[in-house]
Amino acid sequence: MTLKTEELWNRANEIIRKGLSDSEYKTWFTRITLGPEENGKITLYANSAFFRDNFIKEYKTLAEDALNSLGEGNFTIDVQIKPRKEESVKKETPEIKAPKEKALEKRTSKKDVLLNSAYTFDSFIPGENSNFAYSACLAIAKDPGSVYNPCLIYGGVGLGKTHLLQSIGNYVQQNTNLKVMYVTAENFTNEFIQAINDRTTRQFQNKYRKVSVLLIDDIQFLQKKAETQNELFNTFNDLYDTGRQIVFTCDRPVEELRDVTDRLRSRFSRGLNIDIQPPSFETRMAILRAKCKDKKFPINDDVLEYIANNISSNVRALESCITKLMAYSTLLKKDISLETAKEQLGQIINSNKDTSGISIDLIIKTVAFYYNVSPFDIKGKSKSQSIVVPRKIAMYLCRTMTDFSTTEIAAEFGGKNHTTVIYSIEKVEAQLHSSDNDTAAVIEKLKNQIKADSKK
Repeated sequence: MTLKTEELWNRANEIIRKGLSDSEYKTWFTRITLGPEENGKITLYANSAFFRDNFIKEYKTLAEDALNSLGEGNFTIDVQIKPRKEESVKKETPEIKAPKEKALEKRTSKKDVLLNSAYTFDSFIPGENSNFAYSACLAIAKDPGSVYNPCLIYGGVGLGKTHLLQSIGNYVQQNTNLKVMYVTAENFTNEFIQAINDRTTRQFQNKYRKVSVLLIDDIQFLQKKAETQNELFNTFNDLYDTGRQIVFTCDRPVEELRDVTDRLRSRFSRGLNIDIQPPSFETRMAILRAKCKDKKFPINDDVLEYIANNISSNVRALESCITKLMAYSTLLKKDISLETAKEQLGQIINSNKDTSGISIDLIIKTVAFYYNVSPFDIKGKSKSQSIVVPRKIAMYLCRTMTDFSTTEIAAEFGGKNHTTVIYSIEKVEAQLHSSDNDTAAVIEKLKNQIKADSKK
């Protein structure tokens, strides 16, 4: 590589950067390495076949156009997988270990990881809602630390974030000698607290900083936990600076996390952030058929279509339907007809479907927008007055504008007790019956907005 080639590539990069978003540029052009140039052909190195193939498909022409627009010649680009000189050294290390030592290391790793063996890439059914997340996670599993590091997967409850996260862990464990660690943010916090109490923080740090792949589920749990955030920040830096893979999941975008330090938030958003959306009808049908095949429990398509039409935003709820029908059929020795399915699945479906086009989710989002707070906070545990007031109003509107029971509403508000919903409704009703005209005006305005949005 000559100085002139490097200068040309840097100038071309300035042109490319202007045409891409910061995250897109960072994902694809900061992870590509400039190689030699010969007779107008410039070689670029990618860290994996997945990265190379996608770069060629999406960005090779863009890069060539940027180079040729400089007027310094007619250039073409050849993208190759970067040769790894250190690979031979790494592969020799496990071979010199005694067989007993290697076996012990694997057993210890599997004991600590706590991965669910059912969560694999083969058992995940990707659709348009999750194709990007699925492909990125598979690429990470095949080449940890080289592409998409760190990676954050976010989305609603029951959409497959944990499945993909653990699929990475299972794939790496089965195909490499790398040490994997999967942990929920809640367990990470609890372990850290215990380590402080036992004065074993050094052992705690060693446990998480000596892994090759760290998978942390539900980072929203870290909100308001300053010391745990600081520990994770230091762990993140240690792993990232030494090229080891980190993957997180969250129930919301990073920017909606509250009470998280800016420096940790920046670490979460540094790499690739991918959202998982609710699955389409076709994907829901594919998931249901896969679950039936896996459980060796055939169900007629009219029953599957009934389930897929009535549950649209939660993959776990789809599986719950199959599990309940299977239990009913097995225990009572009865076939599953459409009528039987409707009788048995009523509660599950009612808790997951909209009422007259008005859903609990729509109400929460409308109220959150009006009060300029996050929907996740309304469903959370915050006792701040700025959150408690909209939460009570949202619960009241859910009860008065839908057919959902207080128990079903409570479940949608972070699994609260139904008595909390009853209390909130009573408080709002008391305000409406008082001389508080402001509350009545707000309720009326929100109702009109919700009704209008439900017809869109």
